[in-house]
Amino acid sequence: MSGEGRALRVLVAVAVMGGLVLPILAGFAQTLRAAFGILPAIGAVEWSLAPWHQLMALPGFGTSLRLSLVTGVGATILALLLATGFFALMHGRIGHGVIGRGAMPFLAAPHAALAIGLAFLLAPSGWIARLLSPALTGWDRPPDWATVNDGWGLALIVGLLIKEVPFLLLVIGSALGQLPLRQHMAAGRALGYGRGAVWVKVIMPQVYPLIRLPIFIVLAFSLSVVDMAIILGPSNPPTLAVAITRWFYATDTALILPASAAALMQAAVVAAAVAAWIAAERVAKRLGLWWLRRGGRGRRAAPGLWLAGSVVGILMVLGVLALAGLVLWSFAWRWSFPQALPQSWSVKGWLTPESGWGRALRATLIIGSSVTAASLLLAIAWLEGEDRARRGRAGWAQALIYLPLLVPQIGFLYGLNVLFLKIGVSGGMLAVVWAQMLFVFPYVMIALSDPWRALDRQHLRAAAALGAGPWRRLMVVKLPMLVRPVLAAAAIGFAVSVAQYLPTLFMGAGRVATLTTEAVTLAGGSDRRVVGVYAVLQAGLPFLAYGVALLVPAVVYRNRRGLLGGTA
Repeated sequence: MSGEGRALRVLVAVAVMGGLVLPILAGFAQTLRAAFGILPAIGAVEWSLAPWHQLMALPGFGTSLRLSLVTGVGATILALLLATGFFALMHGRIGHGVIGRGAMPFLAAPHAALAIGLAFLLAPSGWIARLLSPALTGWDRPPDWATVNDGWGLALIVGLLIKEVPFLLLVIGSALGQLPLRQHMAAGRALGYGRGAVWVKVIMPQVYPLIRLPIFIVLAFSLSVVDMAIILGPSNPPTLAVAITRWFYATDTALILPASAAALMQAAVVAAAVAAWIAAERVAKRLGLWWLRRGGRGRRAAPGLWLAGSVVGILMVLGVLALAGLVLWSFAWRWSFPQALPQSWSVKGWLTPESGWGRALRATLIIGSSVTAASLLLAIAWLEGEDRARRGRAGWAQALIYLPLLVPQIGFLYGLNVLFLKIGVSGGMLAVVWAQMLFVFPYVMIALSDPWRALDRQHLRAAAALGAGPWRRLMVVKLPMLVRPVLAAAAIGFAVSVAQYLPTLFMGAGRVATLTTEAVTLAGGSDRRVVGVYAVLQAGLPFLAYGVALLVPAVVYRNRRGLLGGTA
């Protein structure tokens, strides 16, 4: 390894450790201190278990914990079953590329925007009730039903499934590309196994290890989601993550101590859920071996596969209607129940940016662009350092990338905000950009790693033979050949930034308002037309970023089609 390559790796390692890993650990440390009674800002200076006793005595704590487990674990299990059943049903009927392209709009839509649209759709006065009334229901006024913010968290589970099933479809599709799928299917069918049995007995045991980490990410997110839970989940009491957020922002500062204890408990809940999932894997393995030895052909699995496919189809239709409902409400002027469509239209909400959405849009664009540029620069430096060192990625380095995605945000963001207050950066754009980068960088890194490694090295060797140094090869050869994956990674990073709620809420300290924070705040009871404008803007920005990521490479490669051969 050259001295230049070694210096680059050291620089990247210092940046990742100092800028990403240490803030997470420091945030946890500050939260830990407050959880055990140490918070000098409010006069708490003695170590104590009192915050934990206060937490256990808070009204609704046990219910909040139960709701988090039911919705989080339930949504993860259902999403995995549905995604697996859908692929088992549609393999050979629809290409993996078609499934992946169909999943992208739901992945691009921010969680809060999709949740707002789904609330518009499922509410007693929502679009579904309007489409069915009065012809099929006889309703001339909304029914008194709790279809959103229900006590069981069913609406929240539906919202999580609309986001998580497409993600798992994309992950499973990528994993299937690494297997000789057709040969396995042909061998299984030749032995008399039904389509479902081949998938469960032959294919999924090989796919599951490849998607295990994404499943853990889904589980951690489902257990600790805040923005979707505020909009769709139970409200009194709410899920644990929402309750913690409320306690942190309560007027009674004494609640910060039990809230810190609850934040640690939230992290422990995620860790325990992952550990329980791993234990369940071992049990499932034993049961699977017993089932395999029985030799059943699984020909009766077809109804289950069709059920899974139908449910996935219904979820996707709900997602499309939710996004369409946002657009309708943003242009509606008068839309009384039970009319299926607005009776009158108006663009008034769009013509008054000074009323709030213009400022939120500017902040969102500035933060998203800054976070994406910084994350992309760091990811390129990391990958270039690996190339120059001619070394693969160590396991500990891979763990650093995934760490922010597996750790609940609420577990360390308050502590990190305390740290930022001490160094004087809290409450401004810099703090929000820094905090968001903790979660944007992993997605950018994951999206860019495989295309970077797949680059045809013959072009680089040819450039080196012509006298081009490492930096010239990077700027003149490597990056131009990787325009498409680089822009795709940037679009993903920008979409993740737009969707960030808690980092902006905590680090902005109420002084940095983005489309996401404003949309979540307004969703609780504001005019649907105003909320629709915010949600459409929030959902539209990621789609715009993906559009740029598709358009620019098409222009760049138009007269340089040889660059398309840059990846093996």
